[in-house]
Formats: sequence, C-alpha cells, structure tokens
Amino acid sequence: MIVIGSVALLLLLLSPLVYDLRAGGTPVQMALAYGFSALAALGVVYACIRLFRTEVLDQVMRSTAQISSMVFVILIGASLFALVFRELGGDHTVRAALEAAPGGATGALIVVMIVMFLLGFFLDFIEITFVVVPIVAPVLFMMGVDPVWLGVMMALNLQTSFLTPPFGFALFYLRGVAPPTLSSGAIYRGAAPFVIIQLLMIAMVAFMPWLATALPGLLYD
Repeated sequence: MIVIGSVALLLLLLSPLVYDLRAGGTPVQMALAYGFSALAALGVVYACIRLFRTEVLDQVMRSTAQISSMVFVILIGASLFALVFRELGGDHTVRAALEAAPGGATGALIVVMIVMFLLGFFLDFIEITFVVVPIVAPVLFMMGVDPVWLGVMMALNLQTSFLTPPFGFALFYLRGVAPPTLSSGAIYRGAAPFVIIQLLMIAMVAFMPWLATALPGLLYD
C-alpha cells in the first residue's frame, strides 16, 4: 500500500505535464486525479498506522519534541540575555573593545575568530550562534565586514573547533557510534588531517573572499 500510494503521488505530481486541472479537465482526467489523491492519502494513513504500531513514530515524535523544545528554550534565553546585555551597555563595550583591537576590522575579526574557536571547545553550535553572533556580528558589519563572508568564516571556524581535541563535540559524537574496538586516540589521530584541511580552507576564504561571496553575488545582485 505504501508503494502504491507513492506511485500514485508521483503520477499526481506529473499529471500537470499532461493536462491542467485548473482549467477544468474531462471527467476521465478528474477521476484519475481524485483516484491518485485517494491512493496517496491511503498510503500516508497506512504508513502512519505501521509506524504507530511499531512505536517508531512515538520515539521520533518524542525526540523531535525534545530537540525542538531545547532549541526554543535556548533561543528564548539567548534573546533575554541579548536584551539585558544591550540595555546594560554591553554592546557599546564590545564595540569599543573590537574597535580598539590593533589592525582595525582585520584585527577585530581575528579576535572574534579566536574567541569563537575557544568557545567551540565548551559550547554547542546553537548556543554560540544564538548568544555570541548577535553580539559581535553587528559591530563587525559596521566596521565594513561583508555579512556573507563573515557567516562562512564563522561556520568554518566552528566546524574546525568541533573537530579539535581535547574536546571536539564532533569527535564525541563519533565516539558514541564507533565500535568499542576503536580507541579515542585513534579517533583523535584520524581527525588531524581534517583539521588541517579546515584550517587551509579558512585561510583560503580569508585571503580570497570571493570564494564565499561569488555565488551569492551571482544569485542576488
């Protein structure tokens, strides 16, 4: 039934290539459209029943609800923190500190990258994105840093941090799914080439910003 429903849904999606139901089709065409829709709906209902009986759907829904709740709680907490931080004049302090960094915008960007790299040892991507980025990004924007290029640089920086020992969130995730015969030392040694590749990519994007801005420029300019 699931296969039949999937095929019916595919045929229903491909039917506009043959005739347009918006203009009103023949009785045969309308009957085919209603039949495909009914079969697709039956396939979805049957799939949901199968998932409910095997308790797979229950586990998926619980996991999705927990992760979604965690993300929204972090988002709400980060918004409150940012609001209090700005009301207390923290954004002006951060702006003054970054503007006082030697080297202008380049020096401020290096400081932000180092801080985010170190925070990646202890915090997850969501916390850094919701808490740190809204504080430092506006200051860097006012200093003339390209938003697209900055976003790519931050993403590469955090990904490198998550692969770097002694912490490395990505390495702990890999340790959780790796077989017991694979030691943590082997995982750390195996991650070293990828860290080197990430650092080279950060250097390339830093010295050649067009690697990050070329495609968005073609799409939106």
